[in-house]
Amino acid sequence: MRKLARSDLMSLERYAEERPAFRDRVMAHKKNRRLELGTNATLYFEDRLTMQYQVQEMLRIERIFESDSINAELDAYNPLIPDGSNWKATFMIEFPEADERQKMLERLIGIEDRVYVQVEDFDRVFAISDEDLERSAAGKTSAVHFMRFEFPPEQSAALRSGASLIAGIAHENYSVEVCPVADNIRESLVNDLCD
Repeated sequence: MRKLARSDLMSLERYAEERPAFRDRVMAHKKNRRLELGTNATLYFEDRLTMQYQVQEMLRIERIFESDSINAELDAYNPLIPDGSNWKATFMIEFPEADERQKMLERLIGIEDRVYVQVEDFDRVFAISDEDLERSAAGKTSAVHFMRFEFPPEQSAALRSGASLIAGIAHENYSVEVCPVADNIRESLVNDLCD
């Protein structure tokens, strides 16, 4: 999947005009890229469109228009665009009550390494997590992790040929499996994989 360049971005003025329609388009797209893993964990799969929206929003919020600052935003978000052999996702642990969230983050140390996807008839592919920086602190995991799921060519080919997809977490304190992943999500994710 092609990375974002400055030429892909709208000026602040143009984005202000087109933002409502663009935002509606992105929100509809994201519905097919959100995978709940139980009641308290979610994978938000990223792609070029979701990252373009993120960059445009950062430029708008921060009123960024200088070339160096725009390039810095692109450098920060382009690594979250899939490379054709993988999926990239933001993983969020979501407990609404602060006390419960704190206790669970302590109990869920290492959960980021136990999140997986599995193509029908193949071994699980566990997430490669937080390549940008360590997100867990002493005694607890972070509520947000960035993940990459790297597929061998035969698994990508199987997905493109219609194989079903499973996803889950295999952690001693949080175990869940989604079997199969809904077709709309699976189809959206298969578009991230190249031949």
